[in-house]
Amino acid sequence: MKVSYVRKRYWNEPTMSLWERAYLPEILRGLGITSVVFLRNMWRWVTGRKGALTTFYPEETRLDYAPLNRGKHVLTQRPDGKPQCIACNMCATVCPAKVIEIEAGFDPADVAHPKFPIRFEIDYSRCVFCGLCVEACPEDAIRMARETPGLPSADRHDMWLGLEELLSWNPQRDVAKPYPAAAPPAQPAITP
Repeated sequence: MKVSYVRKRYWNEPTMSLWERAYLPEILRGLGITSVVFLRNMWRWVTGRKGALTTFYPEETRLDYAPLNRGKHVLTQRPDGKPQCIACNMCATVCPAKVIEIEAGFDPADVAHPKFPIRFEIDYSRCVFCGLCVEACPEDAIRMARETPGLPSADRHDMWLGLEELLSWNPQRDVAKPYPAAAPPAQPAITP
């Protein structure tokens, strides 16, 4: 007797048993799992133990954030208060969501790094908080703090953060690669 083989449309197409095709037992099984989790968390809450975590976000913050949680971006500062950024655009290049926009300026008086950012903006409505911009920065100019204050907004234009806010919110000056101090102006040689 020849057995016919029914070819699947997809190589990983699931096959359901008669029990699974009845749907009602599977629905009851799903409701059972949900009920057990709900009742367990409710019992923990009633008895004063730690149950389901509910945080009312703007007023409260969770205490169990990971120590290396990636939140809001911060630009580090030089000792004179200017941004440590040299406008190399490496962070904007490596960003998978393409949310960083940098416009570079030129300062011929700064011999060590004449490029600096005139405009540095991040669009938080599209940012995926991956941290690749922090890893790509050769000058340790951009970091991500644990907190994310003021990010939720009903207006999309409020989600763009500029250079002023990135420097003024939670300012950081402890850079891993310090910016060289400016050389004093050269004195003309006096010959007697």
